[in-house]
Amino acid sequence: MTIHENLLGGPPPTHLPDDPEPRELLANGTPPADVAAKYPTSSLAWARLADDAYERGSVVESYAYARTGYHRGLDALRRNGWKGHGPVPWEHEPNRGFLRALHALARAAGDIGEQEEYQRCSQFLKDSSPTAAQTLG
Repeated sequence: MTIHENLLGGPPPTHLPDDPEPRELLANGTPPADVAAKYPTSSLAWARLADDAYERGSVVESYAYARTGYHRGLDALRRNGWKGHGPVPWEHEPNRGFLRALHALARAAGDIGEQEEYQRCSQFLKDSSPTAAQTLG
């Protein structure tokens, strides 16, 4: 692993610890609701639930799932040294559940007209990981 010096003096990137079981279950076709029930701290499972609900047109349900994944992710980030700001790189796969939940929350907030939340979450995603913001749209 290459360690890059932060020349701007900001906080170092946060890299969440790997939790491969939920990711593997989802990749193998286990329904996201089953994964979230077994691993309720998995932001990835909640983000997948949010995406599935959104695709069905259930925007309020998507919002609720996304908010759960977002808060689970914030808890994990704080436990791993995050101080409320700084990079959460998309390139580190264990960070993707949180970033996907944050994206899903912004998307659903925008769709229900919660403009402040949409703007806050969209900016938070860009600030945390420009790559995630670009990848997720």
